[in-house]
Order: sequence, then C-alpha cells, then structure tokens
Amino acid sequence: MEGARPATPDDLGHLARLAAAARAEVAGRRGGDLWARREARRPPLAALLDDPAARLVVGTLDGVPTGYGLLRIETLEEPPPLARIVELYVEPPARAVGVGEAIVEALHTEAVAVGCGGIDAFALPGDRATKNFFETHGFVARLLVMHRPLP
Repeated sequence: MEGARPATPDDLGHLARLAAAARAEVAGRRGGDLWARREARRPPLAALLDDPAARLVVGTLDGVPTGYGLLRIETLEEPPPLARIVELYVEPPARAVGVGEAIVEALHTEAVAVGCGGIDAFALPGDRATKNFFETHGFVARLLVMHRPLP
C-alpha cells in the first residue's frame, strides 16, 4: 500500500539515498546540470526537519521509503505565500503505483494548512513524464524559463 507522511530523523538515511538517486537521474537530462547547481537543495536534510519554510515528506510503499518530496513556502511581496515543490523523487520500481500521487497530496495538504495561494512545481525540458504527472494532478504551466549558455 502506498502512502506519504512527514519525514522524521529516522528517515534521514533513506532520504540521503533517495536524494542522491534523484540528482544522478536528473544530472544527465537537458537542464539538469544547471538545476543541480542552482535550484537543488543546499541545507543538510536534517536542517529541513526544523525549517519553518520547508516541508519534507516521505513516500512509502508497503511501509518502505521509496520516494520523497520537498516543499518550500515562499513569502511574496503581497499575500498569500506560494508553495514550491522543489524536489520530488520516486524510485523507478515504485513509480506508477501511487507513491508520487501520495507525496503530492501530502504536500498539497501542507500548503493549504499554511494558507498558500498556489503550488509551483517544475519539469526539465523534454521530461514529458514529469510534465504529464503534474498536469494529471491539476498543475498548468505558468512560466517557461529560457536559458542560453555562454562560453
């Protein structure tokens, strides 16, 4: 059975393994290298457990951690705040069985609880599976970031 719950200190080992797998998977994709250097999480995982602007969720399959999601709450110039899913990863064998959906629903619940006006998420260029996943859950594109590498 799939599920999602807030992360605890006991999850840190699993989360470190999952985060490393996520970075390795993204690194080879178009835009992945710059994402890893600019957008990827910087604070240690343990610090996120006590960060009031972060929500770290563990996705499970039959009680075993197989994915995670990291939500950031951003204060804007004018209320309400904005929630951003900055990391979402599910191990390949646990995909398409509801773990990702459980994580997104848990993050959605957290965003609503703190009064956010919306949730952003990202998909790298050409990552149709991620784009389709988010669209299935009610997300629509609101911004495309264009980039030109320089020598």
